[in-house]
Amino acid sequence: MCLNQVPGRMRIPKKVYPLVLLSGVSQSPSVNPPGFLPSTRFIFLSNQNMLSVKPLHSVRFRPRLFLVKPKSVRTGPASLRFSTVASAAMSTSSTIEHFVLFKLRSSTDPSKVDNMLSSLRALSSLPAVSHLSVGPVLRLRSSAASELAFTHLLHSRYESKEKLLEYANDPAHVNVVKECVLPIADDIMAVDWVAEGLVPGPVASGSAIRLTLAKLKEGSDASELKSALASANDAAAGATLVSYGENFSPARAKGYSFGMLAVFPAVDDLEKLEGDQLETIKEKVRPILERVIVLDFVASEPPPSAANL
Repeated sequence: MCLNQVPGRMRIPKKVYPLVLLSGVSQSPSVNPPGFLPSTRFIFLSNQNMLSVKPLHSVRFRPRLFLVKPKSVRTGPASLRFSTVASAAMSTSSTIEHFVLFKLRSSTDPSKVDNMLSSLRALSSLPAVSHLSVGPVLRLRSSAASELAFTHLLHSRYESKEKLLEYANDPAHVNVVKECVLPIADDIMAVDWVAEGLVPGPVASGSAIRLTLAKLKEGSDASELKSALASANDAAAGATLVSYGENFSPARAKGYSFGMLAVFPAVDDLEKLEGDQLETIKEKVRPILERVIVLDFVASEPPPSAANL
């Protein structure tokens, strides 16, 4: 089927994607749909099982639509090929949450701690990083957190797992870990998760953050915890942002497989996480949890410049 045979509307299989974009644009009038000038970029918009042909410039896209990796779709005897386009931001946007917890030696010279913090903060200027904050733990709120006795925490965000890997392998990051972190750290723990539907971006400096990490009992149903985390999202009254997900980096996670953070405007607002609804959720999941780490920290100020790198 040639494109010059395509009328304003044509019938296609119902399983076509809701919005499709031609993968190529022709310079010849003979392969453009009727009524369109040569070189006109045009799209097909589906309506149930009908297809409309419109010039690209005449279609107003919603601002929250994002392109995704094309997938081929075959229709008709001549195998007309299309590329898919995402129809909603929730299905395409996501944030990689990266947390590193440090237990620094109590005998460490304060100047070396300050140097570690300033060197890590300077990594926020790396191209792969969407957000980076590091500082001392404000409060250990669970027995597991107290036993592990972490003293400092780093929180960073990335647009994708590939960006996280780029950050991890960046020579500047490798050097800071080798020269400033490892010599003064007794213990390090790290977790990563994908926060679906969350556009990667910075957390306002001075924000108070509650981090919760959960370790499931062997044989427990992870879906029950996922449901509970979704409920906790609704129960976090006063939070400006809630993110949760399943850890995809088990090597340094000490068996903790789920994480959740809730961001509040100020430290005093952290207490708003407590309440009857949240307590009910805790009681529901307590039988399936082996250990839970809960701690608070405050998002740090970004460095004044990237000169430290």
